[in-house]
Amino acid sequence: MQNAPARQQILLVDDEQDVLLELAELLENEGFACLTATSVQFALQQLTRHPDIALVITDLRMPDESGIGLIKRMRDHTARLHLPVIVISGQTTLDDVSELLQLQVVDFFRKPLYQARLLETLENLFPVPRLRAVN
Repeated sequence: MQNAPARQQILLVDDEQDVLLELAELLENEGFACLTATSVQFALQQLTRHPDIALVITDLRMPDESGIGLIKRMRDHTARLHLPVIVISGQTTLDDVSELLQLQVVDFFRKPLYQARLLETLENLFPVPRLRAVN
């Protein structure tokens, strides 16, 4: 029996390796293919190498550059202008939230991540095709 193909390819960006591993495991168990990056620079390289990435989930606060910086750099390129982004963070300011709204992120999650809500958001973005009954 063949394995079902992955639903979508998702890029996970966080400077904390254990957060990446936990999130990747959760999403891969739901049928997604996950790539990871521990910095904005590496995330941009992954986006160049893998044009079929359908979604980016990024941390907001990272040492080298913020998730907002990543989103702005993505939005500067026509090919990534409308790529959906979900942001996760342990701490935010009202200015951050305002800027994220202007950058049209799909959703924002506070850490610790409420996994059921994330999976619901992903199901809305990428529904699993249902088999239709034939009459």
